[in-house]
Amino acid sequence: MSASTESPQTVQRHARRARLTAAAAVTLASALALTACGSDKADSTENAAEKSDAKNVSVTDAAGKKVSVPANPKKVIALSEMDLDSSLALGVEPVGLTAGRGQKGAPEYLAKQAKDIPVVGAVTGPDIEKVLQAKPDVILAGQLADPQVLKQLGEIAPTVVTIGKDKDWKKALSLTGQVLGKKNEADTFLADYDKKAAEVKKGLGDKAGATVSVARYSAKGTAVMQQGVFISDVLKDLGFKRPGIQNEKGQGHSTPLSDEDLKQIDADWLFIGTLASTGKDADLFGELKQKAAYKELGAVKDGHVTEIDGSKWTSLGGANAALSVLDDIKKAMGK
Repeated sequence: MSASTESPQTVQRHARRARLTAAAAVTLASALALTACGSDKADSTENAAEKSDAKNVSVTDAAGKKVSVPANPKKVIALSEMDLDSSLALGVEPVGLTAGRGQKGAPEYLAKQAKDIPVVGAVTGPDIEKVLQAKPDVILAGQLADPQVLKQLGEIAPTVVTIGKDKDWKKALSLTGQVLGKKNEADTFLADYDKKAAEVKKGLGDKAGATVSVARYSAKGTAVMQQGVFISDVLKDLGFKRPGIQNEKGQGHSTPLSDEDLKQIDADWLFIGTLASTGKDADLFGELKQKAAYKELGAVKDGHVTEIDGSKWTSLGGANAALSVLDDIKKAMGK
């Protein structure tokens, strides 16, 4: 039947059907649009979460605490000599440091590299106000154990205890590499150190089995370095033996000796120095060399005494210190 002959009722049915079809099409289009928007929103939320995760990494510090830190921190505070050493070894210059033992600033062996870094504390602890002013992204807290201080630091920036009870500089460097986004650099440094240590040991020949003593002199007198400190670990890597009490773990960082007990620092080879090469400490060392007990040491009589930078050998140490000590030993004892 042609359109011209359709009844009014038929025409109305066709019109109603057309309107329903059009409405269904609009509804479907709207549903698709909403679905697309919802998908975009979900994707956006998911991408944002991924980006957020990418900006932070979780590390377990030397105290066993999990800490979320920026993936690539730009402003780092180093609250120990070892933290400063590790950071510089990995190519990161901190925005703040704590003064080294017996120093007004960085340890003497790092003074040139760290000359422009402001001091934000001392060996006794950080200056919280100065740390706050530095606006750090992350804080390397060394071996800090005071929960109150750690809490204050944690309120400023993610805070990581980097040094364990064993004071192992290699573990500290590896952990610092994770925190600073420099894991590959840390791995490479340690591999290079092992290679160099093996070369130095080989070059020593039969001297590698000699006894080696390390001591420090200050206004308080002579102190000997025992086990459980940085320098003893480096000497162990070279296969050296240690005399007397130097084979035992000390009560503190170093063990004081009286002049009457000075023989405890004697060995085939003696490495001794002060925390600073200039000033009062250096003058004091001159006094030690005039003492009869010192002159009677076998190492002194054999000419096997090397004056060292105590800030490098007898302090907390670190990666750069370890490499430099290898050079010192090679120069003093090499063929």
